[in-house]
Amino acid sequence: MSVHPDLHQHYVLVCQNVGRPEHPFIAHVLQEADKNDKMCNVLADAGAKHMAAFLQENSTLQYLNLMFNDIGSSGAELIAGALHRNESLVYLRMTGNKIGNKGGMSFASMLEINSTLEKLDLGDCDMGMQCLIAIATALTQNKSVKAINLNRPLLYSQEEETTVHIALMLKSNSSLVELHLCKHEMKNFGVERLCEALYENSSLRYLDLSCNKITHDGVKFLGELLKRNQTLEILDLNANRIEDDGANYLSEALALYNRTLQALSVVSNNISGKGLVALSSAMKSNIELSYIYIWGNKFDAATCVAFSELIQTGRLKPNCTDVEPYEVDGHVYLAELSHGLQKHYYWTPSCGEETNQDANASLAITAVSEYL
Repeated sequence: MSVHPDLHQHYVLVCQNVGRPEHPFIAHVLQEADKNDKMCNVLADAGAKHMAAFLQENSTLQYLNLMFNDIGSSGAELIAGALHRNESLVYLRMTGNKIGNKGGMSFASMLEINSTLEKLDLGDCDMGMQCLIAIATALTQNKSVKAINLNRPLLYSQEEETTVHIALMLKSNSSLVELHLCKHEMKNFGVERLCEALYENSSLRYLDLSCNKITHDGVKFLGELLKRNQTLEILDLNANRIEDDGANYLSEALALYNRTLQALSVVSNNISGKGLVALSSAMKSNIELSYIYIWGNKFDAATCVAFSELIQTGRLKPNCTDVEPYEVDGHVYLAELSHGLQKHYYWTPSCGEETNQDANASLAITAVSEYL
């Protein structure tokens, strides 16, 4: 989103009004940037103090990226506190700032008051169980947030309490469209709780369960859910261990029942030829499933032929998968492509388009993005 043309001037006026000196770095960035993207700098808590003062007075800024800025819990408290009053900010990225449990609790309190913010990224923020439960509780009442990223918290319990509370939230929340729960140490018990909740949820379109500890037993619950669910459009199971049985559960649901899922990632899931061929067969009968990512599994000859045929017949578009067929001495193989649901989450390429749709397919699925 573009920055308001008088943003730096407005910042100067705010500093004057509150009797605080300008922060040189913030002033420089606001002068030079075409959009309010301050990722990977060193604002720290001192800079966050100035940013909070600015947010309290600003009525135009809609997008703020503070990703990896060495902001701690005190800086997070100030920014979250500013959002109690701010009525313009729609999207905030706090990714990679070590705000901890204390900072996370500040954002949980903010979510109970703020009714403007629609997208909040708190991934890789070292948050703990207490604030995740508080955030889930706040989202049971919050009606404005449509997308939230809670990736990689610091969890030490094996009881999956946070997943249980997130599941309870999903039963009553009717506005959340996108939910990221990557690296939550989630096991089959947690998946079962989520699936039970999603039978009662009719808003969630994008569910990210990547980098967890889900096996084929957990995917059995997802398969049963997909047979009845009519809203999920993106399912990310990257870096779990669903194996052939899990792939078969998904294939059955997608081939015979589900007609709403558009994108599926099963990258690095210890799936062999049997499961991968089953997924390719499901795509032949399910024309809605348009994106599938399979790299990092065990490709045999049958897998290579099956996905080569999907691509050559036009059923699977080359930019909608992460493999590309090639032939050597009459044998078909699959090469990796740098395509995926969100390859550029932490970084953008130094050349080419920053928002390459092939590498960030989740952005291209309008049924999800139109809600944001």
